[in-house]
Amino acid sequence: MKKIPVLIALLFFVCIEINAQVEYKVITSVESIVPAGLGRSRLISTEEDRDYKEFTSEQTEDDNTRNKSKRKDIRVKDFEETKLLNFFNLGGIRFQNIAANDAVISSKINSMISEGWELAFVTSAVESDSGKGDGNGIFITRYIFKRTN
Repeated sequence: MKKIPVLIALLFFVCIEINAQVEYKVITSVESIVPAGLGRSRLISTEEDRDYKEFTSEQTEDDNTRNKSKRKDIRVKDFEETKLLNFFNLGGIRFQNIAANDAVISSKINSMISEGWELAFVTSAVESDSGKGDGNGIFITRYIFKRTN
């Protein structure tokens, strides 16, 4: 008889967890690897939502109509932009800049966690100098957070 209230409470918490909605948020860091410190590095976080369905078309063998959505409608105007330092300066690679960027990014991650977000995934990529005449490059990292509503 005493087990019934415990089972009811357990069932209640299981139902709450099943009905919980998960929300995701992406924060992107773009760090310049352009020689001489000429690039721009930023930490970007959007303040607007977009529904991908508004900008998606389905191609089939019978209907291969081009996607007619406008790029200007996809653009986000409300976003948070945090300055980061470039990896290079005139003297070459600048390790202090990397440490400073780590401190700023850690601060953002800690702030997100204090707001109830959980760091779920991290993915990164690099487009680097491909040789003579190509002085461009970026190091991009996407931090994907989730929280239960």
